[in-house]
Amino acid sequence: MSRRGRPGDDPGAEDERLSGRHAVEEALKAGVALNRILVAEHLPVRVTERIRQLAHERQVPVAVVPRARLEAVMGGEAHQGMVALVAAAPLLTEADLDGMLDRAANPFLLLLDGIQDPHNLGAILRVADATGATAVVVPRHGAPGVTAAVARASAGATAWVSVVRVTNMVQTMERLKARGVFVWAADPEAAQPYTALDARGPTALVVGAEGRGIRPLVKAHTDGVVAIPMAGHVGSLNAATAAAVLAFEVARQRRKK
Repeated sequence: MSRRGRPGDDPGAEDERLSGRHAVEEALKAGVALNRILVAEHLPVRVTERIRQLAHERQVPVAVVPRARLEAVMGGEAHQGMVALVAAAPLLTEADLDGMLDRAANPFLLLLDGIQDPHNLGAILRVADATGATAVVVPRHGAPGVTAAVARASAGATAWVSVVRVTNMVQTMERLKARGVFVWAADPEAAQPYTALDARGPTALVVGAEGRGIRPLVKAHTDGVVAIPMAGHVGSLNAATAAAVLAFEVARQRRKK
């Protein structure tokens, strides 16, 4: 296992990596929490088939990359054409979600759509811990994973907050709604302010990336949308700040219940 890396590489310089096909396969078999697996594009399919199958079962993303990318990630160390990026905290899957909902007296979840910045993700995990969220849900693809940078930005919250990685956010939302969870979304164009949401019962909040916001398909499957009124010259808040405003409103309502 290595901690090497160059500044500017996709993994952080302090992120742990497993290199080599056998090491990666054994990590998958043992259930080690992995953010994703990088596979050199020159490797034959027959060499990677077993690992791809295990990764699919564990819901670990696999990315095919040029060999030069692996060389940069490993800083010159041997890798046999395959590197796994180890998560800084355990990652749960859809299979764990029902059990979490069963155990929670009054579920509250934060669903993150398109948030790729590790510092935003870490800050949101810190908010989730502070507001008593049941879990933070992130997509399998298009999210940074729980890296060392995320763990640092969370100020230790990764040790306390459950992070669930899902394949399809819309399907997950429908699954939550079928369990009686009301799904709200933050949308700057919404007609009603965030104080209008009713979060006293099972609640999920969808927060999108700064600038792009929530994808239209995701927004179409929510139960309601709310806005954070802005009195200044800046048109929106970053994702972590917006998540904090909304999540603390949920916590406030639940304290009054």
